[in-house]
Amino acid sequence: MSRLSISREKGTLHFITLTTVEWIDIFTKPIYKQIIINSLKYCQKNKGLEIYAFVIMTNHLHLIVSSLLKNISISDILRDFKKFITKGIIKELKNDNRKYISQLLKYYGKKAKQEYQMWQQGNYPEIIETEKFFLQKLEYIHNNSVKAEIVDKQEVYLYSSARNWILNDHSVIKVNTSVTN
Repeated sequence: MSRLSISREKGTLHFITLTTVEWIDIFTKPIYKQIIINSLKYCQKNKGLEIYAFVIMTNHLHLIVSSLLKNISISDILRDFKKFITKGIIKELKNDNRKYISQLLKYYGKKAKQEYQMWQQGNYPEIIETEKFFLQKLEYIHNNSVKAEIVDKQEVYLYSSARNWILNDHSVIKVNTSVTN
């Protein structure tokens, strides 16, 4: 089995799925997706998050990431990432007068003994150790928007790293596309 050298040099690669509670379609407007992008950029700059792949859908996102810093774990980064997104989204939901979604998130928050709960519990990271598994997850992430019939070509979807990998377009967010074995 071939191992990715990147996992030894820069930190372990993880495939992560983050899902909204009850798969509620929250990220339906560009402003909501931009909050996620801004949080990813913040984590890159300030927390050592290395992003290899991502896709933002209406009720979940997938990531292939690693932590470049030994003293900050992927779990720590994700905790802060989700907290920041939740605050931003709740604020934007109130601005958009989306009371029903806000009330649902408040309802689930009460169950979890917090004000709002936007994310399902757990991130269930899968460690990526082989090139084959990496490529499998990369293709899965990039096909999400095609499978959901949002676009007919992976690289057309603005909120996916397919643009980075296929078009070398890093205008939305910088993604590391130089994985070698």
